[in-house]
Parts: sequence; structure tokens; C-alpha cells
Amino acid sequence: MAKQQLIRLADFSTEAPSGWKEKPTEELTKDLVKRLGDLQQLLYAEGKHSVLVVLQGMDGSGKDGAVHKVFDACRITGLTLTAFKKPTEEEFAHDFLWRVHKVAPQKGMFAIFNRSHYEDILIQRVHGWIDEKRVARRMQAINAFEETLAFDNNTHVFKFYMHISKEEQEKQLRQRMEDPEKFWKHNPGDWKERELWDKYMEAYEYAINESSIPWHICPVDDRWYRDYFIANTLVQALEKLNMQMPPLATS
Repeated sequence: MAKQQLIRLADFSTEAPSGWKEKPTEELTKDLVKRLGDLQQLLYAEGKHSVLVVLQGMDGSGKDGAVHKVFDACRITGLTLTAFKKPTEEEFAHDFLWRVHKVAPQKGMFAIFNRSHYEDILIQRVHGWIDEKRVARRMQAINAFEETLAFDNNTHVFKFYMHISKEEQEKQLRQRMEDPEKFWKHNPGDWKERELWDKYMEAYEYAINESSIPWHICPVDDRWYRDYFIANTLVQALEKLNMQMPPLATS
């Protein structure tokens, strides 16, 4: 079997495709967001499947905004959101997937990861905190973990790489410094991480190409298209499950 062609992020645009306009796309997205809310309710009621959405990307790539816009019509019941930050002392004392596995979705649940288990082969690799042998072993463990969720628990895993340009990232980071409503997001460390851009791109390409469950490369420079892309991807996939409300109980 021929080896799959490697994905190079530079080959993917970070902007909306040519011909797409903001206002019409936003109208399409409104309908998709509503439909996604209906599908999430069906998922919860039927209790046969679970969904894991991974949002992974550089600082300023719009992960928080996507959560707010795309999942606005989803019900709190049946929905979990986990933001992965620096591991705690307790988490460091366990294997790197321990903190992730315990928040994986059970049947009927819809889980969103803002950042994820991939942090452990991204930031740690870029900074040289782990060697390449450990990176490869962790990648194998990640694939086994995701495959276990998919095949043993009927979990549908959707991984979105939030594809932002270096120019747009600078714009977003500056807005955090200048906009009072966004200043709470400002972290001087983000600018230090930005200096390692090329290393991060290499690390992301490795994670994407070595994953057994494919990634979706989501253009995010145009936030209105980002929302459409994620919502449409999820709705199209979940519609195919043909989920049904449980029948009424009979006496």
C-alpha cells in the first residue's frame, strides 16, 4: 500500500476559500449551530454514542471563540468542556494520559477539549523537555488511546487544528494587550512561544501526520469561516449516525 502523502501546513490556506462571503456564511452557520444543538440532544437522549472534539492550535488561534460560537445551542446537560493547562503536581505524578482519560466522554456525552493530550508532544517537544524517543512512544500511546475510545466506547473523535497565520497571530496577541475586554487573556509568555513558531509548526505536522484518526485543518484567520467550518464538519458527520429519540415507555 502506498504511503500517504505527508501533510504540510504551508500548503493549507489560513483564510476562507475564495468566493466565500462573511454575511451569507454567518447565516449558514446560524442554522448549523442550531442543528448541532439538536444533534447533541439526540446524542444524549439515545445514549449509544459519544463525541470528543479537540481544539488545538497556537495562542490566538480562536479556540475559546469557537467554543462560544459553535456550541452556543448545545445543552449544558450532556456537555463537558475541559481546558488543559500546565499539569498539576498530582497530574505530573501519573502517566501523561491520566488527566485526559478521566474526562473522556461516556456514552451520550459530548466533550470538548480546549487544548488536549497533544500538548504533551507539542510544548514539551519544542522546549526539549522530552527526547524524540519519548515523543514517538507518546504518539503511539495517543493513537492507542483514541482508538480505544473509538472502537471500545463508540466515541467519535473530531480533531481540529486551528490553522492561523503568523501575521494574524500577531494581530490577535496585540488585541489582547490593547483591548480592555481581552486584556485578561494577555500573557507575556505567548510572545516568547511565538519566537518558536517554526519548531511548533514542525511539531504540529508530526502530530497530524502520525495520527491514526485524521485531523481537520481549520482556517481561522477569518473567524466567521472558522465557525462555519467546525459546525459544518460536526453536523455532516453526526447526521450520518441517524440517531433517534428513545421510544415512549409503554405500560
